[in-house]
Amino acid sequence: MSKVGKFSDYCWVGSQENFVDEINIKKISHIVLGRFGGNSSAGQYKNEDGCIVSVSEDLNCEFVVLLDAHQTAESAELVVSTLASLKHDIKKMMTYTPRKTFDCLSKLLLNTFESKSFKEACKKVQGETAFLCAVRKEKYLWWFSVGDCILYVNHPELSALNEYQQNHRSFYEWIGKVNTFELEVPSFSIGTKELRQGRNQMFLTTDGLVECPNVDFANPKRIFHSFEKFTNEEMVWNLLNVIKNNNGRDSTTILSWFVDIDLAGSQPSK
Repeated sequence: MSKVGKFSDYCWVGSQENFVDEINIKKISHIVLGRFGGNSSAGQYKNEDGCIVSVSEDLNCEFVVLLDAHQTAESAELVVSTLASLKHDIKKMMTYTPRKTFDCLSKLLLNTFESKSFKEACKKVQGETAFLCAVRKEKYLWWFSVGDCILYVNHPELSALNEYQQNHRSFYEWIGKVNTFELEVPSFSIGTKELRQGRNQMFLTTDGLVECPNVDFANPKRIFHSFEKFTNEEMVWNLLNVIKNNNGRDSTTILSWFVDIDLAGSQPSK
């Protein structure tokens, strides 16, 4: 049996602890998880976000999932428990080469979400969830996206060309009672990115950040302009505090981490 390696693991769903009126910052290895459940003064009383984080410094990789459910957190709970049951398979796949890792994870998620048992379980939950899985293995980033959670990469070479967002916010896509995997042709997206040489920041967020009132966080430059001045934890806290101070109702969950890449990235021919 192949050696799986040592991982730091964490999972959470907002029904366990909602963080309404409260900013919470937690570190899982080098990943910062930031949570704010929304303002009760704006009418918020629950949190339907969720996340899974699995990090192996030995294998030079991170596996993260971000969820943003509505109506109830039941759909997020279903996805978290389903992926928890696959934890050993996922970690074994993380030991492969980047290409094989991404190919195997893609097949695993598709087979899982399209399975009869999972689709039957989805019919029994109230509400549905957006789903974003991002995996960084060595100098490559891969993602599987259903719905409107956002994945950014922040690097000077990319920001100089105004490139931050890697996936696209895709509306009317969910997993749950209304389920894209019940369609004849499911709606989702998969992508890969070669990271640039130097310091890369991976940043995932639910839509509570970009829909914060009175602030233009829909423009990623507004999100990232201060990260050079503060630590990762401080900047994530600052972003959530802006939402709190602007009486944002929607819950916001952020995953942010930095990776230094030694190898040179692709360049145009001369």
